[in-house]
Amino acid sequence: MSERKATITRDTLETRISVSVNLDGMGDARLETGLPFFEHMLDQIARHGLIDLDISARGDLEIDAHHTVEDVGITLGQAVAEAIGDKKGIVRYGHAYVPLDESLSRVVIDFSGRPRLVYKVDFVKDLVGGFDVDLFAEFFQGFVNHAQITLHIDNLKGDNAHHQAETLFKAFGRALRMAISMDPRSQGVTPSTKGVL
Repeated sequence: MSERKATITRDTLETRISVSVNLDGMGDARLETGLPFFEHMLDQIARHGLIDLDISARGDLEIDAHHTVEDVGITLGQAVAEAIGDKKGIVRYGHAYVPLDESLSRVVIDFSGRPRLVYKVDFVKDLVGGFDVDLFAEFFQGFVNHAQITLHIDNLKGDNAHHQAETLFKAFGRALRMAISMDPRSQGVTPSTKGVL
């Protein structure tokens, strides 16, 4: 099996983003975004997805975090899409339920080639560690559009916004790990009756 790695750079008037991924990594992460709580969430993807992530982002944080968070999602989606290649032999679907104390989230992924985000999360407060939690939807939308996946994210329970966010990202990492895993029984066949994804 060839290495499933990619490096993507996105350079705009608002941000400069560099993302490197190794889909068959150990969960190591090097994260420099200027947004500590966002980095804490990205670290959950790496650790629970067993994906090595190297993300460097320089954005117009003097305005707000929107452009940086969205563009990290876009660039990470592009990197995952490039690293996964033609999708032959992958499991394709992934799902995870993750609790953290009173919070519980469910994430379901399909590497369908059809971008669609269904995001049902009602955070109990707007800011965690100074970070606007509304921006998580922008991150996932950017990822979905450029990884070309269908993604369902539901926070089922939660009274603590930090816990809610952490369960979302842990579940996303675990669902992603399942979906991109190689299926030893597939014999390298594309997991679709269409023959392509």
